[in-house]
Amino acid sequence: MEIEIQLLQPKNRQELDELISVFERVFEMIHFTRPSQVHLETLLNKENFMAVTAKCEQKVIAGLTVYVLDQYYSEKPLAYIYDLAVLNEYQRMGVGRKLIAFIRELCRQKGFEEVFVQADKVDDYAIDFYRSTQPTDEEQVVHFYYKL
Repeated sequence: MEIEIQLLQPKNRQELDELISVFERVFEMIHFTRPSQVHLETLLNKENFMAVTAKCEQKVIAGLTVYVLDQYYSEKPLAYIYDLAVLNEYQRMGVGRKLIAFIRELCRQKGFEEVFVQADKVDDYAIDFYRSTQPTDEEQVVHFYYKL
């Protein structure tokens, strides 16, 4: 099985739309309201957002999204992996690890300080997956959020 990993460019709005469909399926997003195509094009044009897809036979089967965070502790930015998903039928075939390796290398080349990702404590599968990608460190944190 040949996997093509690609960093999406502004012209790749259709691939971003396909990646969102992957997220929708894998995360079982019920009653999800898809953003407009204009919004997706705008997002792909932003320097603080990256989307990476994995394709098999021209079909988006997986991907991840990253938000770039400029910081005041360092001149080097941080990369926050916001979402990563692989279609169920392609899981446990190394696709997720290839995505992590790709974004780590890309960020290293661009001079980032680090790449980080969070996983919910109850999501044993995600935690086991990220541990298998040889992270530099692991922290026990609690996140709080405020719905608006």
